Amino acid sequence: MKQTVVLYPGGGVGHVGPMTQLAKFFLEHGYDVTMVLLEPPIKSSDSNASFIERVAASNPSITFHVLPPIPPPDFASFTKHPFLLVLELMRQYNEKLESFLCSIPRERLHSLVIDMFCTQAIDVATKLGVPVYTFFASGAGTLAVLTQLPTLLAGRQTGLKELGDMPLEFLGVPPMPASHLIRELLEDPEDEMCKTMMNIWKRNMDTHGVLVNTFYSLESRAVQAFRDPLCAPGQVLPPVYCIGPLTGKGATDEEKAERHECLAWLDAQPERSVVFLCWGSKGTLPEEQLKEIAIGLEKSGQRFLWVVRTPAGSDDPKRYLEQRSEPDFDVLLPEGFLERTKDQGLVIKSWAPQVDVLNHPATGAFVTHCGWNSALEAITAGVPMLCWPLGAEQKMNKVFLTEDMGVGVEMEGYKTGFIKAEEIGAKVRLALESEEGRELRKRAVELKKESDGALEDGGSSREGFLQFLSDVKNLRE
Repeated sequence: MKQTVVLYPGGGVGHVGPMTQLAKFFLEHGYDVTMVLLEPPIKSSDSNASFIERVAASNPSITFHVLPPIPPPDFASFTKHPFLLVLELMRQYNEKLESFLCSIPRERLHSLVIDMFCTQAIDVATKLGVPVYTFFASGAGTLAVLTQLPTLLAGRQTGLKELGDMPLEFLGVPPMPASHLIRELLEDPEDEMCKTMMNIWKRNMDTHGVLVNTFYSLESRAVQAFRDPLCAPGQVLPPVYCIGPLTGKGATDEEKAERHECLAWLDAQPERSVVFLCWGSKGTLPEEQLKEIAIGLEKSGQRFLWVVRTPAGSDDPKRYLEQRSEPDFDVLLPEGFLERTKDQGLVIKSWAPQVDVLNHPATGAFVTHCGWNSALEAITAGVPMLCWPLGAEQKMNKVFLTEDMGVGVEMEGYKTGFIKAEEIGAKVRLALESEEGRELRKRAVELKKESDGALEDGGSSREGFLQFLSDVKNLRE
């Protein structure tokens, strides 16, 4: 009789994607997998919904179960940060989640694996006596910092914001400028958003273990930090399993028949000659910055493939989960830019098949927002990065990529929120033409080999996953 693993990814594309890759690990080991999803609270032309439909269609061996919807909250009258509203919504779904878990015969229910933002579901698993594990979609370095933060904040009366760029010492990672922590965690410790976030990170360690989307040799120092009693004084931390890199695969054979136009364009470019610019599934830049990028790319003389999105609108909560309209190049880019650079580069609207682009022989460097999924996709493709962090934990990832892993260079100006054309041109040339760029690429290729090795039979991530399965078995007995 097959056992069923229930995966509960909660939020957006950045979490469903890696969890789908995790599901494949379970399938390979003979488990049934059900992924439990929530109806998005806002109906829109959202790419989230179509993304999930695409994921479901291309993964017929995973069962996708949408919990029966509860009345959507009134976004308009909600005055707090929309993230708090989403958490409240997820807490209200606990009852539906419990009913669903109860519908699976107890002896068949192997475990519940929750996303790092679904900590409310721990109460449901505890009540039912189901082994519950956290899946941490970011890296071990970020997890190490977040695990040590409560101790750092415990004695403080004021937020960390006032420390500016002062370096903070954490076990397992390079010194971290205070300003590079997740923005909400810099506020006054009594601020509701700061408290809520801190509580989520604490609760991530209240499960039976944490599966992390990384591989041991990439972040060995950070992984070892969890074994140090100073990491979380007075707390017994659960085991941390490195099981990555869980990255999307490139296009299937059927999809290759209808290849994205940019791949055909890349086919015509020399090896390692193109810089790819993309800021993740949600990242957007202001119009003024887009024009500056265009000037920098044109002057650099280097080949480029650039994904442009419509700049973000207001901070209106109703827009929090919405997708923006198609970008209008006539408005967003300098006059005549597309015509002048038609032999030098290609600009595409809103989306590119990132994994396929990064693995294309013509791609030589990647301008990235340093989201963890994107960073891992570049590492597994052996492509060096030009780091342009925007939000979330991306500034922390920038520190790891540039200082610890040696596969990235920062774009100066990201701290002020504006990067000048000269800097863009200079860094693109550095990555594609200079000796320093060659060294970066050499290091990136080494890390690619290590990442491949981690997932082979006997590799560290394969062994980490087998250890996790063995630990669940012991729990259930």
